[in-house]
Amino acid sequence: MVEAGVDIGGSRTTALHQPRQDHSLSPVEAAFPPLAAAVETLEGRPCDLVTVPARQGLEAVDILRLRDGVGPVLHDGGCDTLGFLVPPGTADAWDLPGSACTQTYGRGLRIGPAEPPVNGTGWLVPPDAAFAVATDPAVLRAALGEAARTIEAVDRCR
Repeated sequence: MVEAGVDIGGSRTTALHQPRQDHSLSPVEAAFPPLAAAVETLEGRPCDLVTVPARQGLEAVDILRLRDGVGPVLHDGGCDTLGFLVPPGTADAWDLPGSACTQTYGRGLRIGPAEPPVNGTGWLVPPDAAFAVATDPAVLRAALGEAARTIEAVDRCR
């Protein structure tokens, strides 16, 4: 198991990066309940969920919107974390420090345009306003990297 941490805006985020085969709660599922338990796209296919700190996620959403590459995005009740829906299987190879990707194992809820799939969450980018059913993992990785560099540059200027 690889543990990676990154300091974004004074708060340390630690994520574990290991595909889970035992279906028990991961640290992400514990921190972002039951969002990471599983969600499905409008087509009924299970999606994995990449979670990131809200500050980095909001920057990434702006970058992805400018490039027409954002899929549905959820936020937790406290607006501390964002969850990007990504294609199933993304968690198998996801290793970006400061984020985590949780497999859904197909045990998900159907996502519709009106209500978020879990109580206590909300849509930042609802499915009907997204450019894709799920965010492309390579595009998301690049946007999260660019967002982290932008935040670092802004923080240096303060």
